[in-house]
Amino acid sequence: MADLPEHRVVLFDVAPTQVAEIAGEALPSMYRSRLNRFFYGPGACKLDFALDGPIPWSDPAVGQASTVHIGGTLEEIAAAEGRVWRGEHADKPYLIVCQQSALDPSRAPEGKHTGYAYCHVPHGSDQDQSERILRQIERFAPGVRDRIVARTVRTAAGFEGYNASYVGGAIVGGPATPTQLFTRPVTRFNPYTTPNPAIFLCSQATPPGGGVHGMCGWYGARAALSHTLA
Repeated sequence: MADLPEHRVVLFDVAPTQVAEIAGEALPSMYRSRLNRFFYGPGACKLDFALDGPIPWSDPAVGQASTVHIGGTLEEIAAAEGRVWRGEHADKPYLIVCQQSALDPSRAPEGKHTGYAYCHVPHGSDQDQSERILRQIERFAPGVRDRIVARTVRTAAGFEGYNASYVGGAIVGGPATPTQLFTRPVTRFNPYTTPNPAIFLCSQATPPGGGVHGMCGWYGARAALSHTLA
């Protein structure tokens, strides 16, 4: 904290363990200990691709969605996610596939398309899951491989290297488990505040989590403003 410029308040958009490390004695030791116990859960492996045409879904209606969830049957999804939580890689992973250029042509050259897909993997995994991801998409969009002209992959370990707040590749800042749904990163009446009135939290490790884009920062900013202007 001593290295920061003069300030009235600080909003931390980093992982809980990093808040504890950076703030140091500016926060009580018990609170830092609770931050360090935060559970990050599985990571993610993401495949970005450029295509010379739209994804050839077997059902053309799927091409009208910007985001597609792929998993097969409920049993397949449960089995895949269960393996990840046991520290294993799923052979048929549950996928989030995004094809924004299908609805927004400005995202790709005329007649071309871009997209990405990601799946859950064990925390900190450095394994490339590109082939498993593509096999899953091929089940529902035969011929998609033939339309890919370029691709790049980022493993869970790569995510943390890209952004240190993605601890272990946890891009949503830790799972919304029963104990981390509203009490993230710790149990506190206002989770964006800390025992130090000048330190606030606003990362994806605060409610409602990284899956609800931007709201963590919005609520964190409101908390800081309400305390600063009070």
